[in-house]
Amino acid sequence: MAVNPQLPLIPNPDFIMPRDLFQLIESNPFIIGDGAMGTMLQQKGLTSGGAPELWNVERPDVIRQIYQGYVDAGSQIIETNTFGGTRYRLGLHNLQDRVHELNYAGAALAREVAGDDVLVAGSMGPTGELMQPMGELTYETAVEAFAEQAAALAEGGVDFFLIETMSDLNEVKAAVAACRQVSDRPIAATLTFDTNYHTMMGVSPAQAMQELAAFGVKIIGANCGNGPEETRRAIQEMAAVRPEGVYLMAQSNAGLPHIEHGSIHYDGTPEVMAELALDLAGMGVDIIGACCGSTPEHIKAMREALLTQPIPEFKLELPPAHPAPAPQRERRERRRGRRRRREE
Repeated sequence: MAVNPQLPLIPNPDFIMPRDLFQLIESNPFIIGDGAMGTMLQQKGLTSGGAPELWNVERPDVIRQIYQGYVDAGSQIIETNTFGGTRYRLGLHNLQDRVHELNYAGAALAREVAGDDVLVAGSMGPTGELMQPMGELTYETAVEAFAEQAAALAEGGVDFFLIETMSDLNEVKAAVAACRQVSDRPIAATLTFDTNYHTMMGVSPAQAMQELAAFGVKIIGANCGNGPEETRRAIQEMAAVRPEGVYLMAQSNAGLPHIEHGSIHYDGTPEVMAELALDLAGMGVDIIGACCGSTPEHIKAMREALLTQPIPEFKLELPPAHPAPAPQRERRERRRGRRRRREE
């Protein structure tokens, strides 16, 4: 692959760090995000089924330490420990009445660590409920739940909202509307294309880019998923149809998980993620971070590669189409039908 002459081989390490997200993006060839929170919490003792957000008030020292680890690794943006911070996700732990407390605490801790030199993204994950007509969650109720979370994050001091790991465009739009309802802070939205290069609700990367850009979202991308190759393809498709004035964000999982000596490990080494970071920069991604399985070591390696190695050049075009998966409820009905036929 040829080196892109439009990008410096060694960008100036003295990045401009305004608290204005868009000014930060425009001032630098790429921005370095952070890595996984859940992976780090599990290393610190969070048990399976535990509520990560509860540690914002019960183990704030650990949360500060994780935030600081990413800052020390070179992250220019750190995410709050609030991914499951809606009333629905917290309700799984009987914490639905503590939405404001736990989200505010997660944001305030991140703000404390970030200071004025690092931006804080308010992490907002899916509710875990299916939207109508597939499920029972209405658009209006989803907006209400996300607004409750977003208001607490804004009060805690986030610089922008990051709606992430989404599958349903209507749920993304509900979250965006909620953020706009409570604040004028910037909004980023990333989806997970882990089902034959679509979300589990059948949304393609190109469709996500086009619909969310039309909805006024200025930062759109992909996160989580099945690892680097999937992220490369999703971003390639998004980049090929990206409208003028829209920025790209990518945060891939560090490969796939596997059990080793009774613990979960991911096969994406820091070196693998560093190679991915270079490719993403070559595709024009503006914010480059990582997701599940990643650590500060991954971010450090990605940053070092981006600052010292040539950026490859990619021809941005739509890759060959893959069929969309059947929506979740349709897949369940098909399985039930097969079981009924076997029983007859």
